[in-house]
Amino acid sequence: MGTLVSFHAHPDDESIGTAGTLAKAAALGHRVVLVFATRGELGAPVPGVLADGEDLSVRRSAECYASAKELGVARVEFLGYVDSGMKGEPSNDAPYCFWQAPVEHAAKRLALLLEEEEADVLTTYDDIGGYGHPDHIQVHRVGARAGELAGVPVVAQNTTNRDWLLRGWRGLQKERGTDWEPPELPDDGSFGKPESEITHRVEAVEFAEAKRASMRAHASQMGPDHFMLTMPDPVFAMGLGTEFYIVEAQPNPASAPDVWTDVFEPLR
Repeated sequence: MGTLVSFHAHPDDESIGTAGTLAKAAALGHRVVLVFATRGELGAPVPGVLADGEDLSVRRSAECYASAKELGVARVEFLGYVDSGMKGEPSNDAPYCFWQAPVEHAAKRLALLLEEEEADVLTTYDDIGGYGHPDHIQVHRVGARAGELAGVPVVAQNTTNRDWLLRGWRGLQKERGTDWEPPELPDDGSFGKPESEITHRVEAVEFAEAKRASMRAHASQMGPDHFMLTMPDPVFAMGLGTEFYIVEAQPNPASAPDVWTDVFEPLR
């Protein structure tokens, strides 16, 4: 069977964008590995969730392992960089943060893991990091270079299919009359990608509960009232049960690893 390595900026990122992909790959018998660039030191904890004196980075690290267990992930690793904070924050300029890390150096760290695991597929993020977060953009840059260094056959950029999401939300509200209101999406191109740029999808509706469990594992960041956890089941399945990717260099179908052909489907 194949090996899928999924590279993320912070704890909980895996549960939102790729948890269905990871759970599906693991259920099919593939080896799944999670790698985090940081431990999410600058995340905003849910009020009251941390014990007195409890360190957020330690808590979030532990939550990664809890999430991994829900998804069937075999290994969790951290590259050792520090959270850079949201776009425009002074923390973006800290010399030790992930955003400031030399791409080549960070890519070599990741490439060592990719070579050790003999990765068939590496998931990263699109070039805007999904929504413009500096660390997410850096995952795109570092992941692309690490894939080159390690000779990974497929580097798949996780993204949001903006057009599909809007169509689905509007359709569900009209058909079911649900009172749940989707969040407003910016229309300036800073969130997700148009469907025309997306090449592949992973149908993972049957793993929706595993995805919810992965999110709940990150209790320091997602409380019971988090909008994703309060979605009605059909809205959650529609909005988060299919995951989308951009693959710029298509693999040779004759030599594509099983993890690629088993899990990912062409969008067009």
